Amino acid sequence: MPTSFDASAFRDGIQATLDDFLVEQSTRLAPLGSDAARLVEAARSSVSGGKRFRAAFCYWGFRSVAEPGPEEEPALLRACAALELLHASALVHDDFMDASDTRRGRPATHRAFEAAHREAGWQGDSEQYGAAAAILLGDLLLTWADELLRRSGFGWDRIGPAMEVFDLCRSEVVTGQFLDVSVQARGRADVEDAMTVLRYKSAKYSVERPLHVGAALAGAGADQLAALSAVGLPLGEAFQLRDDQLGVFGDPEVTGKPAGDDLVEGKRTVLVALALDGAEAAPARLLDSSLGRPLTSEQVEALRGVIVDSGARDQVEAVIDELSRLALDALDAARITDDAREALRELAGAATQRTV
Repeated sequence: MPTSFDASAFRDGIQATLDDFLVEQSTRLAPLGSDAARLVEAARSSVSGGKRFRAAFCYWGFRSVAEPGPEEEPALLRACAALELLHASALVHDDFMDASDTRRGRPATHRAFEAAHREAGWQGDSEQYGAAAAILLGDLLLTWADELLRRSGFGWDRIGPAMEVFDLCRSEVVTGQFLDVSVQARGRADVEDAMTVLRYKSAKYSVERPLHVGAALAGAGADQLAALSAVGLPLGEAFQLRDDQLGVFGDPEVTGKPAGDDLVEGKRTVLVALALDGAEAAPARLLDSSLGRPLTSEQVEALRGVIVDSGARDQVEAVIDELSRLALDALDAARITDDAREALRELAGAATQRTV
């Protein structure tokens, strides 16, 4: 990163901004009693930690166009933190829809509330209570993301254009999530379908739209937004393809998820689509019939072998490399500040070569 930018301090600043916002929300909701307090505490847990990629891309989207003045820095941090609330909302909903048990090594939101209901001996169905809590928490986080951006501290001449991008971003990620649900329900997806899900469920809201939100806050024009798209879209796709690799081959001690979690959840990812295309008939049938079922560690290892032998793992690595190259070539050509170019190059490497 440029010497003027401390990545660790930035992450700390985002966490402090989120913490302050949640203190404010906790005070506002205090009259609702202990149940509301538990919901806010779950929100606090959901936004704790993480690499803050989306916030960082928002920050450098701004700085690719203009340098924030000292009075703008707190407002920019609040705007960047709004992207992390959106991300937290998506994860809470995604974990419930995928029936995931864990997130970052902790019980997923719906599982935590389900356990609390069961331990308290309350009436009704514990799973239903957990589901309701996760839906409502995700909705609350999504609402707060909008609020934090609107109230970040910039004037409406800056907020208005950024909100247009943010509105589009939220529509894309929610609809992309429904595409993913539908693909899994049909039990089939070719590479093109899987790439469409990847692009709209994750890639755009992870990199391209955060860049756009930050740039719009700095007063970017259409040409500047287009230049950032040329960087952000392929980089976002590479980012999610790396995530798909980790969902099958990642170390549970590092990812905080069970081994082969995407296979157990039945994810019809690009990796899986390529494996089904490339594997021999019998291994392909085994992989296809095993998706979305409880799997032993031995079965997970066997399915990993099918994917590796099909050539899909190497194919995805090659696509990640090519998309990263396209993004970096576009970054070299973009008319942005030198500090932003250097920072975005570092972020690109961190996003696509990570182990978690």
